[in-house]
Amino acid sequence: MNHVVVGCLAAALSLGAATQARAQETLKLAIGQRGLWDTGVTEVGYRGGIFKKHGLALELLYTQGAGETQQAVIAGSVDIGVGVGIMGVLSAFAKGAPVRIIGAEITGAGDLFWYVKADSPIKSLKDTDGKTIAYSTNGSSTHGIVTAFIKQYDLKAKAIATGGPPATLTQVMSDQIDVGWSAPPIGLDLLDQGKIRLLATGNDTLFKDQTVRLLLTNTQTLQTRKAAIDRYMAAYRETIDWMYADPAALKTYAEFAGISEAAARRIRDGFFPKESISPDRVHGLGVIVKDAVTLKFTSSELTTEQLSELIQIPPR
Repeated sequence: MNHVVVGCLAAALSLGAATQARAQETLKLAIGQRGLWDTGVTEVGYRGGIFKKHGLALELLYTQGAGETQQAVIAGSVDIGVGVGIMGVLSAFAKGAPVRIIGAEITGAGDLFWYVKADSPIKSLKDTDGKTIAYSTNGSSTHGIVTAFIKQYDLKAKAIATGGPPATLTQVMSDQIDVGWSAPPIGLDLLDQGKIRLLATGNDTLFKDQTVRLLLTNTQTLQTRKAAIDRYMAAYRETIDWMYADPAALKTYAEFAGISEAAARRIRDGFFPKESISPDRVHGLGVIVKDAVTLKFTSSELTTEQLSELIQIPPR
């Protein structure tokens, strides 16, 4: 009798484990710029077990910027893209790309900064005529901001795609690029040491109060795996709450980014107010669609109907 009981218990445990394994649905993600606070939400939540709690297993691929991330979403090689520039998304959608916005990734652009070497003769953006200014990849938020710099300040500078902050820093320090771009934590130590000088931030443009990066999915993914997308967004929101309430989340981010907990706290509190990474609403749409035309990302303003089709943010 005891053998029968033990056998039944073993079978039940095996069945439970198999059921749990089946419940973990896999989503593939492309994420721009490894190690940043805002693009790190998914990683931190995954390490903290939040996505698993929502029945999701994640495969995370890091890219050099929003252009690469967006292309992976369009091609269907990933289910979700994190940190995709809004101007690039509007441009792609206007051209018929099968993309849908499932959340805002960050609003405002004060986390992005442009800098020069300490001994550079460039003192302001107006000194960049004939010089080179870096952005990450075509269609990224940095691409949109550099385009806005050139348009707003009537610059005669040349915009150059340089990839992520580490690669850009190398190009600046070796005099291949005049003005580099970065985002915390990369470059903060060099600013503190006086080895590079801050020239401008993304908030020095029309993007100051607008959503600049997005969470993106493919149309087919949204149609066929909507329940998984909804669970992803629920876990994403829960992770944000955790990151601003629990020191354990700050420690998790610090370990992921390879920095101290003090540096992690400086980055969170100094550059990323909680509301700036809320995914619930795309801010400034009325201005954004006009700016997309002005900056030549779209040939005409997207209509209300088009925006309703494009933006499919799951409700809380």
